[in-house]
Amino acid sequence: MKMEPTIATGSLKHDLMCEESMIDIRIVTESDLMCEELIIDVPLVMEPTQWPECCIYRVPKNLRQINKEAYSPKLISIGPFHHGKEEVRDMEKLKVRYLKEFCYRTGKCQKEIATVIEENEVKIRRCYEEIFDVSSEDFVKMVLLDSTFIIELFLRANDKKDYMSSKPLLNCHLQADLILLENQLPFFILEELDKKFSKGRNSNDSFFMIASKYFTLYIKNIPDENNKVKHFTDLIRYSRCPRSKLEFKEGKYELYSATKLHAAGVVFKVNDKEKEGSLDIKFKKCQPLHKCPCLTCLWLLNWLPCLKCFWCLERMQPLLNFPRITIDDGTEGLFRNIMALEQCHYPFEAYTCNYMLILDHLIDTSEDVDLLVKEKIIGNALGSNEAVANMVNKLSVEIVENKSCYADLAQDLNKHYNQCCNHNMASLRSIYFADVWRGTATIVGLVVFGFTFFNTIRPYVIK
Repeated sequence: MKMEPTIATGSLKHDLMCEESMIDIRIVTESDLMCEELIIDVPLVMEPTQWPECCIYRVPKNLRQINKEAYSPKLISIGPFHHGKEEVRDMEKLKVRYLKEFCYRTGKCQKEIATVIEENEVKIRRCYEEIFDVSSEDFVKMVLLDSTFIIELFLRANDKKDYMSSKPLLNCHLQADLILLENQLPFFILEELDKKFSKGRNSNDSFFMIASKYFTLYIKNIPDENNKVKHFTDLIRYSRCPRSKLEFKEGKYELYSATKLHAAGVVFKVNDKEKEGSLDIKFKKCQPLHKCPCLTCLWLLNWLPCLKCFWCLERMQPLLNFPRITIDDGTEGLFRNIMALEQCHYPFEAYTCNYMLILDHLIDTSEDVDLLVKEKIIGNALGSNEAVANMVNKLSVEIVENKSCYADLAQDLNKHYNQCCNHNMASLRSIYFADVWRGTATIVGLVVFGFTFFNTIRPYVIK
């Protein structure tokens, strides 16, 4: 029998696979995985650069979508963010008129004034978060019109013959536009122009003081002039910052509402020493109350309000001192723009954001607002307590709190509320001493009960 050589099928297939592998499979390097198109389509010049001078920002989208109208000018455009928009073009003619009057007052031509702006053009551009594709000539012209308009407007603030000053309603809307974060010019260029071309001014005040006086509707306490403010939104924020240095601490906190804290014995008191709009909040508790919380006599003061004239009795109460705040139609826009500035530029010194967040904790319902209005802490110019509660609650939406200057305050208030004795005293006050009549009935009832009890046990005690 003839023997034929046989070939193992598995071995043949293996050899063929190896041969194909040697031909087709190659080592793939990291450079092969890179897409050449990506390198071409993303040039380095488009990478955002934030200069140290940057202080004027476009409001983040998450904040803008909550209330777009609060960040957009309705009457006048200042700076490049809203320049050229149709809804604010009507004021451009007035800007040109004020520029001519600025030149007439100072005796300088437009070219001389524009030269100062040209010398500072790069520094001005760096104050903005975005890079604008605007020619140098157009940019200087825009700053020239806006800056001279603002200076002339401030100098004519008390002139009743002036077009703007003679129309209080128009001037009020104009002020509201001039404090918007996206509607700003750097403060330094306004100061420099006013200082360099000061001829014909009726006032010897610095531009800082003139600006502070113009915004008296928003500035209750004129800040220290030595502070280098960056623009008008920053000026108003600084005027409201606490004068005492507060420590910022990390960590989130929870806080009970105003009505719950009041029921637990906390007395809300307006701080008359602080200017309206200040953000100083202090919780005071005398030493005896720390050791024995039951010593509080709030129930007694609630029963006989006339006893409040005794200063020593009032000092025995845990007091939460709040500065007064008036809430009207312009409050939301004011706070939204200051809070947007803090979110972008002062994330670790966000005094206003911290203040609104703690106010948001204190106000849950219209009853909380009613309590704060009754104690004269809130001046409600909106009319409805529910409207105030809704406004305060919405202001804190999408606000990021990295650190808080009221963390210790919240901790002390929570500690006071969680003490069992304070709950019992709150029940005693709300049920038996809610007013003078109920308190009197309670005392009479206790006296009658005492005599009845004594007469019952007297035969067994007295022999």
